[in-house]
Amino acid sequence: MMILIVSGALIAVGLILLVLGNQVILEGINQGNGKISQSQSLTISVEFDMQETTRGVFAIQIIDFKDNTLTAKILDPSDIEIIYQIINEETIEKEFDIVDTGMYKLIIENEDNDEVQVFVAMGPLPDADKKILGLISGYILVVGMIGMIGFGINGIRNRKGQFR
Repeated sequence: MMILIVSGALIAVGLILLVLGNQVILEGINQGNGKISQSQSLTISVEFDMQETTRGVFAIQIIDFKDNTLTAKILDPSDIEIIYQIINEETIEKEFDIVDTGMYKLIIENEDNDEVQVFVAMGPLPDADKKILGLISGYILVVGMIGMIGFGINGIRNRKGQFR
């Protein structure tokens, strides 16, 4: 019975850490989505401070990706293009340098007439300490699940022994 209680507690702690870890990792990340076409682009903006981070990251996911002519570009606070990326796969993630403090813009454009559903995110690159919290929560969940499975197997074995 003690294994069941400990395993349940580990699973609960793992789930709480998973939620907290995701909040910490996604802190400062701006997300957006929408349908883009030749006449409609998608733009998200994020304020970066060089004192806090020198690297940014953006991610793009295209729903029902086809060989559309989609492009992504990052503009620095002076509206100078620092990244230009042709999107040739369903999901991309790319890092970039923060060259100045201020508002950075991620602009997704479509040269095709067909509308495409796009999900985007941009923000500071999470540091390794924040990512470790996500790993720890995963390990705690796995240990809790193994404990539950062990408890279930033990219970089945004990029941089989009662019927002999």
